[in-house]
Order: sequence, then structure tokens, then C-alpha cells
Amino acid sequence: MTEQTGTAKTAYGRPTPSFFDELTRVGPGTPMGELLRRYWHPVGLAGDANDTPRRIRVLGEDLILFRDGAARPGLMHPRCAHRGASLYYGRVEQEGIRCCYHGWLFAVDGTCVEQPCEPDQGAATCGKVRQPHYPLHERYGLIFAYMGPPEKQPLLPRYDVLEMVEEGEFIEADDNSIGSGGPVIVPCNWLQHFENVMDPFHVPILHGSFSGNQFIAKMAVMPQVTFEYTDRGVRSIQLRDLGHGTHRRITEAVLPNVRAVASPRAEKDGPATLLGWVLPIDDTHFRIYSAGRVTEAGALAKIRSHFNGKLWHELTEAEHQKFPGDYEAHVSQGDITFHSEENLTSTDQGIAMLRRVYRRQLAAVAAGGDVMGVTFDKDKELVRLDAGSAVIGKAG
Repeated sequence: MTEQTGTAKTAYGRPTPSFFDELTRVGPGTPMGELLRRYWHPVGLAGDANDTPRRIRVLGEDLILFRDGAARPGLMHPRCAHRGASLYYGRVEQEGIRCCYHGWLFAVDGTCVEQPCEPDQGAATCGKVRQPHYPLHERYGLIFAYMGPPEKQPLLPRYDVLEMVEEGEFIEADDNSIGSGGPVIVPCNWLQHFENVMDPFHVPILHGSFSGNQFIAKMAVMPQVTFEYTDRGVRSIQLRDLGHGTHRRITEAVLPNVRAVASPRAEKDGPATLLGWVLPIDDTHFRIYSAGRVTEAGALAKIRSHFNGKLWHELTEAEHQKFPGDYEAHVSQGDITFHSEENLTSTDQGIAMLRRVYRRQLAAVAAGGDVMGVTFDKDKELVRLDAGSAVIGKAG
């Protein structure tokens, strides 16, 4: 046995690891939290808002989602503005939600419209109180919330890949975290997953050979990749030599957290037909809401990841170890990965570019400006994407 010399490097004495706090923390008042709050985020499926108050957690805030008797969705902080009883125990009525404690009634915009214990139902005092709330908008079968400064509220974007519905197609929404490679709620920081969108080189390794080919055969080919900045984030252009032609695949990371990824399991090439929003629940949990064009109900549920012929939750611990996927790769980094421990190389260029884009937007927020990809002009609310795939035949 050879003894280590005094100069040999071991794990002993290594510096205390750290992470990029400004890119990972999402609560109110944090740099990334304030950046994310300049955009709209899906907080539930349309059907999640009904006459039973529903607890949700978004960007580190605990909230109550409901739909009043006039079919208007509402999103409020649970603590009643009167004396703090939770609106989770409230009753949804025609005009809003009524607190169980003293019956104060709040409209979906937070306005107090009734105080039963006060003279004249609170006619003189209702206007002095407003329940903390956030505006909502419904699109693509999802409920979107804007949680930022009211004066900076942009229009909710439309995406061309979801607007070009062809005959026989319809939009289906999904809340099962398609693309996470694991359960609905993923117990790690959201950025560990979202950066993966700009990491095409892991596909032929993790998904192509290490755990067996989980996608179509051509996805197992090591690609030549070019990364580019766009006016909405970063994209990768992946070229795979198939012999008879070149498979070109474009993937986009759209700020702040939209995955524009063509299905790696689809034999048919074309534009991406599915978008996913990586929603930070808090600093150490996220989930993915999706919307896509389909021709049959339940089609999105059928594209969930399979490993060794099984769904993720069907695997034993031994199988998880033998057939890891994105979930295992991301969650095993820790609640929040230690960026100080990374050693980025040339193939990590897309990740470095994405972080650079975020830092530019953090600076814009700090300076009081507007961020990338938002618009206040109705004529510019449509976002045109390049994501998709095609096989380009060889000349001759």
C-alpha cells in the first residue's frame, strides 16, 4: 500500500462550499424573487380554482386559490385582514370569499365588500381594508398569477406553438411535472432543473447509454452544438449526423422559466408543440406546469418518463440507482447545488450564458427597468419560438 505524501490533495481542508444566492433564492425581496415576480406564472390548472379554497405555495408564499360564484378566480394571502383567521376555512360565495371568524367578505380583487358585525354591514369601514391578493388570468387551461409590482404588470404572453392549433387538435394542460424525470413535487432548487434545458450533452449519456436509451434512437447520437442568445433567453442548436442526413434540433430556455423543448420521443419532426413552466414553489422545491397541442385527452400523461420499462414511482431503490434520470441527477446535487464546487467546461457554455442573462436582468430590476421578454403592447404579446426538430437531407 502506498502512503499519501504531504503534498497529495485529498478532501481534507476544502473550503466551505457555497451557492449563487442571487440566482437561487425566490422569496419576496430576494434578487431572483423580485426578477421572477416581473413575469406571469401558472399556479394551477383551470379546474383547481373552484368553490373549495385550495392551499398553494408559490415563490415562497403560501396562498389561497378559489373561484367565486361569478366564475372569477381569486388568489389571496390566507390571513384575513381583520384578525388573522385563515381563509382556507372561508366560504366561497357569489361575490368572493367570506372569512369564517367574523364573516368579512372579500372580492377577488381584495376589496372588502361586507362586514356583518359592523353597522350597515360595514358601509363606513369596508373601504379602509383590502385583503392582500394577486391578479389572475386564464389561458391554455392554466391559471396564471402576477405577483410583482402593479405598475410593472406586463401582458400575459401568447406563444405561437400553442396558438397554431390545427384541425383535430386542442390544448391540454398538465400539472404532473412532465420533464422532471420524477414526482410532481421535486425537492431541489428550480434552477438545477431549468439549467438542464441548456445542457444537450447529457442526453446521449444519461438518457442514451448510462440508463439505456430512453428516447428515440437518434437522440443517443452525440451532437455538435451551437449556443445563441435570443431576445427571450438562450437557445441551443444541436446537429446529429444520421448518415443519410443531419438531425437538427433547437431547444430554448425562455425567460424566466419556460421550457421550449421538442419531444425527444417523437418520431415525427416539426415545431415544438409542448411548453413547460418550471415553477419555483420555494427555494428547495419546484413543479412543472405544461400545456401542449394534442389530438386525444390524456395524451400528455402518456409521455412521462419510463426507466427500465417502468414509470419513476414504480422503480425500486435499486432500480433508481441502476437507471437514474434527470430527477436523480438534479436532486442528488442537494437542496441547492454548491456552485463553488463546479468545474464548468466548454460543453457547459449554454449554462454559463443562461446565468449571464439572468444576471443582466437582475441588474435591470435593481435599476428600476423592465426585464427581457415582457411587453405592455397588445400588438407584441405573441412570442414566436424556434424550438423544434427536422432532418436535413444531404445534397445529392
